[in-house]
Amino acid sequence: MESKVNFALVGGFVLALGAALIAGVLWLSSERSYRAAYDNYLVYLTESVSGLSPDAAVRYRGVKVGQVRRIELPPGDPERVRLTLEVESGTPVKQDTVAILITQGLTGISNVELTGGSRDSPALAPTPGERYPVIRSAPSLMLRLESAVGKALDNLNRSSEGVNALLDDGNRAALRETLANLQLVSRTLAERSKAIGAGVDDAARAAQNTVRLTEQLSRLAERVQRSADGFDRMTGEGARAGASAASAIDDTHAELKAFAEETLPEARALLAELRTLTASLKRFSEQLERDPSVLLRGRAPPRRGPAE
Repeated sequence: MESKVNFALVGGFVLALGAALIAGVLWLSSERSYRAAYDNYLVYLTESVSGLSPDAAVRYRGVKVGQVRRIELPPGDPERVRLTLEVESGTPVKQDTVAILITQGLTGISNVELTGGSRDSPALAPTPGERYPVIRSAPSLMLRLESAVGKALDNLNRSSEGVNALLDDGNRAALRETLANLQLVSRTLAERSKAIGAGVDDAARAAQNTVRLTEQLSRLAERVQRSADGFDRMTGEGARAGASAASAIDDTHAELKAFAEETLPEARALLAELRTLTASLKRFSEQLERDPSVLLRGRAPPRRGPAE
């Protein structure tokens, strides 16, 4: 007995399963649209974006915050590449945020790294004339290394050209002659090493004698300094003594002046009186010698003149 198959039920099951598969694919393909909101930004690069593909990761300080949506050349500007980024809403994209192209190891796969974004910087605002805000870009590590290596190679080339220009035929001949002279000098020094050694010994003894002479001169200088200090002290004491003597002379001069103005006139008058008294005593003694009776009768009156 054959079993009957319900084709309508089988058809419905197949349709339901197909619808579920289609819904799952759509959900997986648009996962970001259901799970998070994104903001669009533009980045302009002046270097090659080889290794960078759409849906490449966009990282903020190493944390994945979005993906590259589109890579294109802007119309009329073939020197730059324009990237359209989808970045999760809430990512701190500031005016000082910088986008750098990062290459992952040796695989050559690139992604976009966002750096900067200080706390006090304002949020990035829409750029006039652009559809989305524009994030500033900076040279990648590979570009900086390429530039540095290029400059180093240029410097090396210039240095090699300078060396080649310096070492022409004449300079090379002079260099060979100089090397020959150096070899001759070194051979001569080797032959006279004993004499040079003796000269070095003499120089060492001379240096020792110089050291001893320097020490003696130093001690002599110390003695001279002490003598000079003693002389300075003596000079200072002499100056103080001179000042004291000057002060004493000034005081003595004042006393002498007072003596000359007050005492000398009285002394002169006294001397005059003493002369007069001495003359009177002399006359009296002479008279007493001639006539001792003067002590008894006194002095005789003076004689009168003829007309008296």
